[in-house]
Amino acid sequence: MPLQMKLTAITLDCPDPLALAAFYQQITGLELHPESGTGFAGLRRADGLFIGFQRVDGYRAPSWPDPAVPQQFHLDFAVEDLDKAEAWLLQLGARKPRHQPGGNRWRVFIDPAGHPFCLDRG
Repeated sequence: MPLQMKLTAITLDCPDPLALAAFYQQITGLELHPESGTGFAGLRRADGLFIGFQRVDGYRAPSWPDPAVPQQFHLDFAVEDLDKAEAWLLQLGARKPRHQPGGNRWRVFIDPAGHPFCLDRG
C-alpha cells in the first residue's frame, strides 16, 4: 500500500498577511490563529486544516489568465448560490476577471492579494 498523507496546511504568499487572513476568515468562517501577526497569519479549521498567509517583500500578484506571473495554485469553494456568493465576495474586496472559463458551472475570482480562486456550484 502506498504511503498516505494528510493535507494539514496551505500557505499563500502575500504583501499583508493579516489583511488577507481577514478576507478569507470572512468567507470561510475559520478562526484566526492566536499567534497571527504582520509577518505570518493563519486560519484554522476544526479538523486541523490550516491556511497560512506569509508576508513576502516585493510580492508580485499572479496575472491570471496571463502567464507572465503564473497563478501558482488556486483554492476552490463550493456554494449553493453562485450569484449571491459573487455579490458578497465583491463587497468583501474580491474581483471578478472578465475571463470566465467555467461557464455556468463555476466562476473565477481574485482575492485582495491577487490570487485566483474559484466558486463551484455545490
